[in-house]
Amino acid sequence: MPAAGTQDRPLTPAARRVLKVASELFYDRGIGSVGMELIAAEAGVTKKTVYDRFGSKEALILAYLRTRDERWRGFLTGRLADVPDARERVLATFDALGEWLETESARGCSMVNATAELPDPEHPVHAVAAAQKAWIRDLYADLTGDADGPLPDQLLMLHEGAVVAFSVGGVRDAAAKARAAADALLPRT
Repeated sequence: MPAAGTQDRPLTPAARRVLKVASELFYDRGIGSVGMELIAAEAGVTKKTVYDRFGSKEALILAYLRTRDERWRGFLTGRLADVPDARERVLATFDALGEWLETESARGCSMVNATAELPDPEHPVHAVAAAQKAWIRDLYADLTGDADGPLPDQLLMLHEGAVVAFSVGGVRDAAAKARAAADALLPRT
């Protein structure tokens, strides 16, 4: 857990550097292979600074995942903002995903990677990951108007499958293929 009150304070420049470095290292090398010493050294701070701001490696991991999730949500909602039609917004999520995969997620989903490295379902990373997946599902439910039907789950599975196909299977156009499948699933108006 972070030190008392640290989540309520704005990040100092050193803490922002720590979070940036930790995020890059956790994503590129994996959470388990990155120690606090390496993070401190790469960020140009002491380990004491890392612990003073974040309290623990677990809190730093959670900050990394939450920050990455915020970036993803901002990126996706930004891409959808100018698309007027709900059906086209659904399809645009896959266009945005393709762009995100090419520029931000060559190693796959940070949430899935973190839960794979920390498999205990009680570990807090699972709640953060589940919240992100629920957000995407809820987005599809809102866009399709099918909150209780199967369509949001189907779209979520296409979305997640595209990430895996891209990062693990090497399918470079996975998001475009998922988009075509989503287009076939969506009702025509």
